[in-house]
Amino acid sequence: MLDTSSEDLRCIAIQFLEQSPPQRLHILRQLGIARYEFLTKIHFNEANIICIMRFLKYPSRLKFPNLQEADLSGLNLDGLNFIKANLSAANLQGSSLVNADLLFANLTKADLRNADLRGTTLNETIWSDTLVDRCQLGVGIGLTHLQRQDLQLRGAKFNDLETGSEE
Repeated sequence: MLDTSSEDLRCIAIQFLEQSPPQRLHILRQLGIARYEFLTKIHFNEANIICIMRFLKYPSRLKFPNLQEADLSGLNLDGLNFIKANLSAANLQGSSLVNADLLFANLTKADLRNADLRGTTLNETIWSDTLVDRCQLGVGIGLTHLQRQDLQLRGAKFNDLETGSEE
């Protein structure tokens, strides 16, 4: 744990977000959390200051990413491991998560409009109140038949990553 007050932790988070991606990666390596390399790409805004504060508070205890209310909009997050990630109320609008792993992820109230999740593993993912209009999903990705129907009714599109054909 960084031995700091919340105010100090906020200043450290702001300093982190002011850095370039290579500088951010260096900091993550020093903290032993370079596996969360996607943090080098996130936007500098209030939502992500709070997100970074959570990561910095107990870096040695991080097992599953807590990205609640984080702004990951428009990012390329292809192939990332977000197993058991808390993405509740996260903004993933327009992001690419092709071939990512979202097993047991919590997407409650997340914004996935225009996101690309083709090829993503979604077994046991929580979809309560998730915005999925024009979200691209693939075939055979761990969704139940009922989840698939529900997501289609809410505007999600199902595409085959290989052929690009839409259902």
